[in-house]
Amino acid sequence: MEYETVIGLETHVQLKTRSKMWCGCANEYGVDPNSNVCPVCLGFPGSLPVPNAEALRLTALTGFLLNCEVPGLAKFDRKNYFYPDSSKNYQITQLDLPSTRKGLVEFELGDKMAQVRITRAHLEEDVGKSTHFADYSGVDFNRAGVPLLEIVSEPEITSADMAYEYLNALKSILEYGGVSDCDMEKGQVRCDVNVSVRPVGQSELGEKIEIKNMNSFSGARRALQYEIPRQIGVLRAGGSLRQETRRWDDVAGITDSMRTKEDAHDYRYFPCPDLMPHTPSEEWHAEVRACVVELPLARKQRFMSDYGLPATDAEVFMNDTALGDYFEKAAKGTKNFKAVANWVMNNLQAKLVESCVSVSNIKFSASAIGELVGFVEGGKISSNIAQDVFGEMFESGKSPADIVAEKGLLQVSDTSELEAFCREAIEANPGPEEDYRNGKEAVLNFLKGQVMKASRGKANPQLVGDLLKKILSS
Repeated sequence: MEYETVIGLETHVQLKTRSKMWCGCANEYGVDPNSNVCPVCLGFPGSLPVPNAEALRLTALTGFLLNCEVPGLAKFDRKNYFYPDSSKNYQITQLDLPSTRKGLVEFELGDKMAQVRITRAHLEEDVGKSTHFADYSGVDFNRAGVPLLEIVSEPEITSADMAYEYLNALKSILEYGGVSDCDMEKGQVRCDVNVSVRPVGQSELGEKIEIKNMNSFSGARRALQYEIPRQIGVLRAGGSLRQETRRWDDVAGITDSMRTKEDAHDYRYFPCPDLMPHTPSEEWHAEVRACVVELPLARKQRFMSDYGLPATDAEVFMNDTALGDYFEKAAKGTKNFKAVANWVMNNLQAKLVESCVSVSNIKFSASAIGELVGFVEGGKISSNIAQDVFGEMFESGKSPADIVAEKGLLQVSDTSELEAFCREAIEANPGPEEDYRNGKEAVLNFLKGQVMKASRGKANPQLVGDLLKKILSS
Protein backbone atom coordinates (compact mmCIF):
# COMPACT_ATOMS: atom_id res chain seq x y z
CA MET A 1 0.00 0.00 0.00
CA GLU A 2 1.23 3.50 -0.84
CA TYR A 3 1.18 6.20 1.79
CA GLU A 4 1.24 9.98 1.68
CA THR A 5 2.53 12.45 4.24
CA VAL A 6 0.62 15.30 5.88
CA ILE A 7 2.65 17.88 7.82
CA GLY A 8 1.66 20.99 9.75
CA LEU A 9 4.13 23.36 11.38
CA GLU A 10 3.86 25.61 14.41
CA THR A 11 6.59 28.24 14.26
CA HIS A 12 7.31 30.41 17.29
CA VAL A 13 9.05 33.71 16.55
CA GLN A 14 10.29 36.24 19.09
CA LEU A 15 9.39 39.76 17.99
CA LYS A 16 12.02 42.46 17.61
CA THR A 17 11.05 44.74 20.50
CA ARG A 18 13.22 46.48 23.07
CA SER A 19 11.01 45.50 26.00
CA LYS A 20 8.85 42.54 26.95
CA MET A 21 5.19 42.01 26.08
CA TRP A 22 3.54 43.14 29.32
CA CYS A 23 6.19 45.12 31.20
CA GLY A 24 9.19 47.41 30.75
CA CYS A 25 11.86 44.73 31.30
CA ALA A 26 14.46 44.55 28.51
CA ASN A 27 14.01 42.01 25.74
CA GLU A 28 17.68 41.11 25.84
CA TYR A 29 19.67 37.93 25.22
CA GLY A 30 22.82 36.75 26.99
CA VAL A 31 22.58 38.65 30.29
CA ASP A 32 22.89 37.08 33.75
CA PRO A 33 20.03 34.71 34.65
CA ASN A 34 16.97 36.36 36.18
CA SER A 35 18.37 39.89 35.80
CA ASN A 36 15.68 41.20 33.40
CA VAL A 37 12.65 40.41 35.56
CA CYS A 38 10.00 42.28 37.52
CA PRO A 39 6.76 41.50 39.42
CA VAL A 40 4.78 41.44 36.15
CA CYS A 41 6.87 38.88 34.24
CA LEU A 42 7.37 36.86 37.45
CA GLY A 43 3.61 36.73 37.98
CA PHE A 44 3.52 38.32 41.44
CA PRO A 45 0.02 38.74 42.88
CA GLY A 46 -1.51 42.12 42.13
CA SER A 47 0.77 42.93 39.21
CA LEU A 48 -1.02 43.93 36.00
CA PRO A 49 0.10 43.54 32.39
CA VAL A 50 0.22 46.46 29.93
CA PRO A 51 0.38 45.51 26.19
CA ASN A 52 3.52 46.40 24.24
CA ALA A 53 2.38 48.72 21.40
CA GLU A 54 5.32 47.77 19.17
CA ALA A 55 4.54 44.06 19.56
CA LEU A 56 0.96 44.72 18.47
CA ARG A 57 2.23 46.67 15.46
CA LEU A 58 4.73 43.97 14.46
CA THR A 59 2.03 41.33 14.74
CA ALA A 60 -0.27 43.23 12.38
CA LEU A 61 2.67 43.86 10.04
CA THR A 62 3.37 40.12 10.00
CA GLY A 63 -0.25 39.53 9.06
CA PHE A 64 0.04 41.88 6.07
CA LEU A 65 3.37 40.30 5.04
CA LEU A 66 1.78 36.84 5.15
CA ASN A 67 -1.35 37.87 3.22
CA CYS A 68 -3.48 37.39 6.33
CA GLU A 69 -6.72 38.93 7.43
CA VAL A 70 -5.98 41.47 10.17
CA PRO A 71 -9.30 41.99 11.97
CA GLY A 72 -10.38 45.04 13.89
CA LEU A 73 -10.98 43.00 17.04
CA ALA A 74 -8.59 40.65 18.82
CA LYS A 75 -8.49 39.52 22.42
CA PHE A 76 -6.12 37.83 24.82
CA ASP A 77 -6.85 34.63 26.69
CA ARG A 78 -5.35 32.67 29.54
CA LYS A 79 -4.05 29.20 28.72
CA ASN A 80 -3.89 27.46 32.08
CA TYR A 81 -1.25 24.84 32.82
CA PHE A 82 1.42 24.14 35.40
CA TYR A 83 5.04 24.01 34.35
CA PRO A 84 8.14 25.31 36.18
CA ASP A 85 9.11 27.79 33.46
CA SER A 86 5.66 29.45 33.58
CA SER A 87 5.74 31.66 36.67
CA LYS A 88 2.02 32.54 36.55
CA ASN A 89 0.84 28.96 35.93
CA TYR A 90 -0.90 30.28 32.84
CA GLN A 91 0.21 31.79 29.55
CA ILE A 92 -1.37 34.90 28.05
CA THR A 93 -2.12 33.98 24.45
CA GLN A 94 -4.91 34.24 21.87
CA LEU A 95 -7.52 31.59 21.14
CA ASP A 96 -10.68 32.32 19.15
CA LEU A 97 -9.99 35.95 18.21
CA PRO A 98 -6.33 36.09 17.13
CA SER A 99 -4.62 39.19 15.75
CA THR A 100 -4.23 37.62 12.29
CA ARG A 101 -5.73 34.67 10.44
CA LYS A 102 -6.07 32.98 7.02
CA GLY A 103 -2.77 33.81 5.32
CA LEU A 104 -0.54 32.34 2.63
CA VAL A 105 3.19 31.77 2.10
CA GLU A 106 4.41 31.26 -1.47
CA PHE A 107 7.88 29.86 -2.08
CA GLU A 108 10.08 27.97 -4.54
CA LEU A 109 10.25 24.20 -4.31
CA GLY A 110 12.78 22.89 -6.81
CA ASP A 111 11.87 24.35 -10.19
CA LYS A 112 8.22 24.86 -9.23
CA MET A 113 6.22 27.22 -7.06
CA ALA A 114 4.52 25.99 -3.90
CA GLN A 115 2.28 27.59 -1.33
CA VAL A 116 1.17 26.81 2.20
CA ARG A 117 -1.83 28.41 3.83
CA ILE A 118 -1.50 30.00 7.26
CA THR A 119 -4.26 29.21 9.75
CA ARG A 120 -3.34 32.01 12.10
CA ALA A 121 -0.47 34.04 13.52
CA HIS A 122 -1.36 34.85 17.09
CA LEU A 123 0.46 36.89 19.70
CA GLU A 124 1.43 35.47 23.07
CA GLU A 125 4.20 35.58 25.65
CA ASP A 126 7.28 33.37 25.82
CA VAL A 127 8.08 31.37 28.93
CA GLY A 128 11.28 31.02 30.93
CA LYS A 129 14.12 28.67 30.08
CA SER A 130 14.77 25.53 32.13
CA THR A 131 18.30 24.19 32.52
CA HIS A 132 18.86 20.72 33.94
CA PHE A 133 22.00 19.89 35.90
CA ALA A 134 23.20 16.64 37.49
CA ASP A 135 21.06 16.77 40.61
CA TYR A 136 18.89 19.86 40.24
CA SER A 137 17.24 22.14 37.68
CA GLY A 138 17.18 25.92 37.35
CA VAL A 139 14.83 28.34 35.60
CA ASP A 140 15.88 31.61 34.00
CA PHE A 141 12.91 33.97 33.65
CA ASN A 142 14.70 36.55 31.48
CA ARG A 143 12.82 35.14 28.48
CA ALA A 144 9.47 35.01 30.29
CA GLY A 145 7.13 37.61 28.86
CA VAL A 146 9.08 38.22 25.65
CA PRO A 147 6.54 38.84 22.83
CA LEU A 148 6.14 35.67 20.81
CA LEU A 149 4.28 35.13 17.58
CA GLU A 150 2.99 31.61 16.91
CA ILE A 151 2.50 31.03 13.19
CA VAL A 152 0.39 27.94 12.53
CA SER A 153 0.29 26.41 9.06
CA GLU A 154 -2.49 24.34 7.55
CA PRO A 155 -1.64 20.60 7.39
CA GLU A 156 -0.80 20.66 3.69
CA ILE A 157 2.98 20.21 3.61
CA THR A 158 3.77 16.91 1.93
CA SER A 159 7.50 16.27 2.37
CA ALA A 160 10.55 17.03 4.49
CA ASP A 161 12.01 19.20 1.73
CA MET A 162 8.79 21.17 1.39
CA ALA A 163 8.77 21.81 5.14
CA TYR A 164 12.38 23.01 4.98
CA GLU A 165 11.72 25.42 2.10
CA TYR A 166 8.57 26.74 3.76
CA LEU A 167 10.45 27.48 6.99
CA ASN A 168 13.24 29.27 5.15
CA ALA A 169 10.75 31.32 3.14
CA LEU A 170 8.88 32.27 6.31
CA LYS A 171 12.13 33.27 8.04
CA SER A 172 13.17 35.45 5.08
CA ILE A 173 9.80 37.23 5.05
CA LEU A 174 10.02 38.02 8.76
CA GLU A 175 13.60 39.25 8.46
CA TYR A 176 12.75 41.41 5.43
CA GLY A 177 9.83 42.96 7.29
CA GLY A 178 11.96 43.76 10.34
CA VAL A 179 9.63 41.68 12.49
CA SER A 180 12.36 39.51 14.02
CA ASP A 181 16.09 38.86 13.69
CA CYS A 182 15.20 35.14 13.55
CA ASP A 183 18.49 34.13 15.20
CA MET A 184 18.00 30.43 15.88
CA GLU A 185 21.13 30.24 18.06
CA LYS A 186 19.41 32.70 20.43
CA GLY A 187 16.15 30.78 20.33
CA GLN A 188 14.35 33.53 18.42
CA VAL A 189 12.79 30.97 16.06
CA ARG A 190 11.59 27.56 17.18
CA CYS A 191 9.22 25.14 15.52
CA ASP A 192 7.14 22.10 16.39
CA VAL A 193 6.37 19.56 13.69
CA ASN A 194 3.05 17.72 13.43
CA VAL A 195 3.28 14.80 11.01
CA SER A 196 1.04 11.91 10.02
CA VAL A 197 0.80 9.42 7.17
CA ARG A 198 -2.25 7.93 5.50
CA PRO A 199 -3.05 5.66 2.55
CA VAL A 200 -3.05 7.54 -0.74
CA GLY A 201 -6.60 8.63 -1.54
CA GLN A 202 -7.81 8.56 2.05
CA SER A 203 -9.31 11.88 3.23
CA GLU A 204 -9.11 11.19 6.94
CA LEU A 205 -5.83 12.18 8.57
CA GLY A 206 -3.63 9.59 10.21
CA GLU A 207 -2.56 9.69 13.85
CA LYS A 208 -0.83 13.01 14.50
CA ILE A 209 2.64 12.77 15.98
CA GLU A 210 4.32 15.93 17.27
CA ILE A 211 8.11 16.28 17.19
CA LYS A 212 9.79 18.62 19.66
CA ASN A 213 13.37 19.87 20.15
CA MET A 214 13.80 21.45 16.72
CA ASN A 215 16.96 23.55 17.03
CA SER A 216 17.29 24.30 13.32
CA PHE A 217 15.36 24.07 10.08
CA SER A 218 17.79 21.46 8.79
CA GLY A 219 17.14 19.54 12.01
CA ALA A 220 13.41 19.67 11.29
CA ARG A 221 14.05 18.29 7.82
CA ARG A 222 16.27 15.49 9.15
CA ALA A 223 13.67 14.64 11.80
CA LEU A 224 10.99 14.32 9.12
CA GLN A 225 13.30 12.29 6.89
CA TYR A 226 13.56 9.82 9.76
CA GLU A 227 10.01 9.99 11.12
CA ILE A 228 8.06 9.60 7.87
CA PRO A 229 9.65 6.24 6.88
CA ARG A 230 9.36 5.12 10.51
CA GLN A 231 5.61 5.66 10.55
CA ILE A 232 5.13 4.02 7.15
CA GLY A 233 7.27 1.08 8.28
CA VAL A 234 5.11 0.55 11.38
CA LEU A 235 1.91 0.49 9.30
CA ARG A 236 3.31 -1.79 6.61
CA ALA A 237 4.44 -4.22 9.30
CA GLY A 238 0.83 -4.45 10.54
CA GLY A 239 1.33 -2.21 13.55
CA SER A 240 -0.60 0.87 14.57
CA LEU A 241 0.35 4.42 15.43
CA ARG A 242 -0.96 6.43 18.35
CA GLN A 243 -1.02 10.15 18.97
CA GLU A 244 2.12 11.08 20.83
CA THR A 245 4.89 13.62 21.30
CA ARG A 246 8.37 12.61 20.22
CA ARG A 247 11.75 14.21 20.76
CA TRP A 248 14.32 14.65 17.99
CA ASP A 249 17.82 13.47 18.91
CA ASP A 250 20.02 15.27 16.41
CA VAL A 251 23.17 13.37 17.42
CA ALA A 252 21.65 9.91 17.11
CA GLY A 253 19.49 10.93 14.14
CA ILE A 254 16.31 9.40 15.58
CA THR A 255 13.06 10.43 17.27
CA ASP A 256 12.26 9.12 20.76
CA SER A 257 8.82 8.86 22.35
CA MET A 258 8.29 11.39 25.15
CA ARG A 259 4.62 10.97 26.03
CA THR A 260 1.37 9.74 24.52
CA LYS A 261 -1.67 11.93 24.00
CA GLU A 262 -4.75 9.83 24.41
CA ASP A 263 -6.92 12.86 25.20
CA ALA A 264 -6.60 16.49 24.23
CA HIS A 265 -5.32 18.73 27.03
CA ASP A 266 -7.93 20.87 28.73
CA TYR A 267 -6.20 24.21 29.14
CA ARG A 268 -9.37 25.86 30.47
CA TYR A 269 -9.02 28.88 28.20
CA PHE A 270 -10.90 31.99 29.19
CA PRO A 271 -10.55 35.71 28.30
CA CYS A 272 -7.76 37.37 30.27
CA PRO A 273 -9.56 39.62 32.76
CA ASP A 274 -6.57 41.97 33.02
CA LEU A 275 -6.52 42.96 29.35
CA MET A 276 -9.02 44.77 27.18
CA PRO A 277 -9.60 43.51 23.60
CA HIS A 278 -7.36 45.06 20.97
CA THR A 279 -9.51 47.16 18.65
CA PRO A 280 -7.23 48.94 16.14
CA SER A 281 -8.70 51.61 13.90
CA GLU A 282 -8.58 51.66 10.11
CA GLU A 283 -6.07 54.52 10.34
CA TRP A 284 -3.81 52.38 12.52
CA HIS A 285 -4.07 49.50 10.06
CA ALA A 286 -3.22 51.85 7.20
CA GLU A 287 -0.10 53.08 8.99
CA VAL A 288 1.07 49.51 9.59
CA ARG A 289 0.23 48.43 6.04
CA ALA A 290 2.39 51.27 4.71
CA CYS A 291 5.41 49.55 6.31
CA VAL A 292 5.03 46.40 4.18
CA VAL A 293 8.19 45.85 2.15
CA GLU A 294 8.89 43.97 -1.06
CA LEU A 295 9.04 40.29 -0.16
CA PRO A 296 12.10 38.13 -0.92
CA LEU A 297 10.53 36.04 -3.69
CA ALA A 298 9.07 39.11 -5.40
CA ARG A 299 12.47 40.80 -5.19
CA LYS A 300 14.22 37.84 -6.78
CA GLN A 301 11.67 37.66 -9.60
CA ARG A 302 11.98 41.41 -10.20
CA PHE A 303 15.78 41.25 -10.43
CA MET A 304 15.43 38.49 -13.00
CA SER A 305 12.75 40.23 -15.08
CA ASP A 306 13.90 43.86 -14.85
CA TYR A 307 17.64 43.27 -15.12
CA GLY A 308 17.77 39.94 -16.95
CA LEU A 309 19.91 38.40 -14.21
CA PRO A 310 20.14 34.62 -13.79
CA ALA A 311 18.47 33.10 -10.74
CA THR A 312 21.80 32.61 -8.91
CA ASP A 313 22.66 36.31 -9.19
CA ALA A 314 19.15 37.37 -8.19
CA GLU A 315 19.37 35.15 -5.11
CA VAL A 316 22.58 36.89 -4.02
CA PHE A 317 20.80 40.25 -4.12
CA MET A 318 17.71 38.75 -2.50
CA ASN A 319 19.73 37.39 0.43
CA ASP A 320 21.83 40.55 0.85
CA THR A 321 19.42 43.45 0.56
CA ALA A 322 22.08 46.14 1.10
CA LEU A 323 24.18 44.72 -1.73
CA GLY A 324 21.10 44.41 -3.93
CA ASP A 325 20.10 48.02 -3.29
CA TYR A 326 23.64 49.10 -4.17
CA PHE A 327 23.50 47.13 -7.41
CA GLU A 328 20.27 48.87 -8.40
CA LYS A 329 21.88 52.27 -7.89
CA ALA A 330 24.95 51.17 -9.87
CA ALA A 331 22.79 49.81 -12.72
CA LYS A 332 21.02 53.13 -13.33
CA GLY A 333 22.03 54.61 -16.68
CA THR A 334 23.76 51.43 -17.86
CA LYS A 335 22.69 48.75 -20.30
CA ASN A 336 24.92 45.83 -19.36
CA PHE A 337 23.27 44.91 -16.07
CA LYS A 338 25.05 41.58 -15.92
CA ALA A 339 28.48 43.24 -16.08
CA VAL A 340 27.51 45.61 -13.27
CA ALA A 341 26.20 42.68 -11.23
CA ASN A 342 29.49 40.82 -11.70
CA TRP A 343 31.51 43.78 -10.40
CA VAL A 344 29.21 44.15 -7.39
CA MET A 345 29.02 40.44 -6.52
CA ASN A 346 32.64 39.56 -7.17
CA ASN A 347 34.97 42.53 -6.86
CA LEU A 348 33.01 44.74 -4.49
CA GLN A 349 31.83 41.95 -2.22
CA ALA A 350 35.37 40.55 -1.97
CA LYS A 351 36.73 43.98 -1.01
CA LEU A 352 34.01 44.46 1.60
CA VAL A 353 34.82 41.13 3.24
CA GLU A 354 38.57 41.66 3.01
CA SER A 355 38.45 45.12 4.60
CA CYS A 356 35.53 44.47 7.01
CA VAL A 357 33.64 47.43 5.53
CA SER A 358 29.85 47.59 5.22
CA VAL A 359 28.01 48.68 2.09
CA SER A 360 26.97 51.91 3.80
CA ASN A 361 30.62 52.88 4.26
CA ILE A 362 31.78 52.50 0.65
CA LYS A 363 33.76 55.60 -0.33
CA PHE A 364 32.80 55.87 -4.02
CA SER A 365 29.31 56.38 -5.40
CA ALA A 366 27.37 53.46 -6.84
CA SER A 367 27.30 55.13 -10.27
CA ALA A 368 31.10 54.76 -10.42
CA ILE A 369 30.73 51.03 -11.10
CA GLY A 370 28.49 51.71 -14.09
CA GLU A 371 31.05 54.27 -15.27
CA LEU A 372 33.85 51.68 -14.93
CA VAL A 373 31.85 49.14 -16.95
CA GLY A 374 31.30 51.79 -19.62
CA PHE A 375 35.05 52.45 -19.84
CA VAL A 376 35.77 48.75 -20.45
CA GLU A 377 32.97 48.30 -22.98
CA GLY A 378 33.93 51.51 -24.77
CA GLY A 379 37.48 50.31 -25.19
CA LYS A 380 38.94 53.11 -23.06
CA ILE A 381 40.64 50.71 -20.64
CA SER A 382 41.26 46.98 -20.63
CA SER A 383 39.64 44.61 -18.16
CA ASN A 384 42.99 44.17 -16.41
CA ILE A 385 43.46 47.91 -16.02
CA ALA A 386 39.87 48.11 -14.75
CA GLN A 387 40.82 45.83 -11.87
CA ASP A 388 43.56 48.26 -10.83
CA VAL A 389 41.21 51.22 -11.23
CA PHE A 390 38.61 49.52 -9.04
CA GLY A 391 41.18 48.90 -6.31
CA GLU A 392 42.09 52.60 -6.34
CA MET A 393 38.40 53.55 -6.31
CA PHE A 394 37.80 51.45 -3.22
CA GLU A 395 40.76 52.91 -1.36
CA SER A 396 40.44 56.57 -2.33
CA GLY A 397 36.82 57.01 -3.36
CA LYS A 398 37.88 58.74 -6.59
CA SER A 399 35.90 58.29 -9.79
CA PRO A 400 37.16 56.01 -12.61
CA ALA A 401 37.56 59.04 -14.90
CA ASP A 402 39.81 60.83 -12.42
CA ILE A 403 41.95 57.76 -11.76
CA VAL A 404 42.38 56.96 -15.46
CA ALA A 405 43.29 60.57 -16.23
CA GLU A 406 45.72 60.94 -13.31
CA LYS A 407 47.59 57.73 -14.10
CA GLY A 408 47.43 57.92 -17.88
CA LEU A 409 45.67 54.59 -18.19
CA LEU A 410 43.67 55.19 -21.36
CA GLN A 411 43.85 52.19 -23.64
CA VAL A 412 46.04 52.47 -26.74
CA SER A 413 43.86 51.91 -29.81
CA ASP A 414 46.03 53.68 -32.35
CA THR A 415 46.78 51.03 -35.02
CA SER A 416 50.14 52.41 -36.02
CA GLU A 417 51.38 52.51 -32.43
CA LEU A 418 50.03 49.04 -31.75
CA GLU A 419 51.55 47.63 -34.94
CA ALA A 420 54.94 48.87 -33.78
CA PHE A 421 54.47 47.04 -30.49
CA CYS A 422 53.46 43.87 -32.36
CA ARG A 423 56.47 43.88 -34.69
CA GLU A 424 58.81 44.49 -31.74
CA ALA A 425 57.33 41.49 -29.95
CA ILE A 426 57.74 39.26 -33.03
CA GLU A 427 61.33 40.40 -33.61
CA ALA A 428 62.21 39.79 -29.96
CA ASN A 429 60.80 36.25 -30.20
CA PRO A 430 61.98 34.72 -33.52
CA GLY A 431 60.11 31.82 -34.99
CA PRO A 432 56.47 32.62 -34.14
CA GLU A 433 55.50 33.20 -37.75
CA GLU A 434 56.48 29.67 -38.78
CA ASP A 435 54.91 28.18 -35.64
CA TYR A 436 51.70 30.04 -36.32
CA ARG A 437 51.56 28.80 -39.93
CA ASN A 438 52.16 25.27 -38.66
CA GLY A 439 48.97 25.51 -36.65
CA LYS A 440 50.38 26.48 -33.26
CA GLU A 441 47.83 29.15 -32.40
CA ALA A 442 49.07 29.32 -28.81
CA VAL A 443 51.91 31.47 -30.10
CA LEU A 444 49.37 34.22 -30.69
CA ASN A 445 48.45 34.39 -27.01
CA PHE A 446 52.12 34.43 -26.05
CA LEU A 447 52.88 37.33 -28.37
CA LYS A 448 49.76 39.17 -27.25
CA GLY A 449 51.03 38.91 -23.70
CA GLN A 450 54.37 40.40 -24.76
CA VAL A 451 52.60 43.33 -26.40
CA MET A 452 50.44 43.95 -23.34
CA LYS A 453 53.56 43.86 -21.18
CA ALA A 454 55.38 46.33 -23.41
CA SER A 455 52.40 48.70 -23.40
CA ARG A 456 52.02 48.33 -19.61
CA GLY A 457 48.59 46.82 -20.12
CA LYS A 458 47.22 49.76 -22.07
CA ALA A 459 47.06 48.12 -25.51
CA ASN A 460 43.62 47.21 -26.85
CA PRO A 461 43.68 43.38 -26.66
CA GLN A 462 41.20 42.90 -29.52
CA LEU A 463 43.17 45.12 -31.87
CA VAL A 464 46.45 43.50 -30.82
CA GLY A 465 45.09 40.06 -31.68
CA ASP A 466 43.85 41.22 -35.07
CA LEU A 467 47.15 42.93 -35.90
CA LEU A 468 49.25 39.95 -34.86
CA LYS A 469 47.19 37.64 -37.09
CA LYS A 470 47.60 40.04 -39.98
CA ILE A 471 51.37 40.35 -39.56
CA LEU A 472 51.98 36.64 -39.02
CA SER A 473 49.84 35.69 -42.02
CA SER A 474 51.46 38.18 -44.46
